[in-house]
Amino acid sequence: MKIAISASGKDMKAPVDERFGRAPGFILFDDTADKFEYINNNKNLEAAQGAGIQSAKTVIDSGSVVLITGNVGPKAYATLSSAGIEIYLTSGGTIEEAIAAYRAGTLKKVDNANVEGHW
Repeated sequence: MKIAISASGKDMKAPVDERFGRAPGFILFDDTADKFEYINNNKNLEAAQGAGIQSAKTVIDSGSVVLITGNVGPKAYATLSSAGIEIYLTSGGTIEEAIAAYRAGTLKKVDNANVEGHW
């Protein structure tokens, strides 16, 4: 199972980025193989609009079934949830800590956006 995490850096020690659509990148963690890869999200960092939807498409195309992030806006939420991706929120900490919290069942699964668009 693949888990996408909005990331401020390129490895497991990097902080989880509080933003989804404008995160610098995503760590894609394969929970079965216990391996990860980094996907750059630079194309969406400066987008005037649509960053959340485009980032959601990146996550969907990656084959991830779970997203861990700090915040998710309404358009990104709608795009992700329509693809069946479960969204969990975390605040602070590293990618490793977020994955550990997910595995422990302590992250909050959301059923709606938690911020307005253009956050």
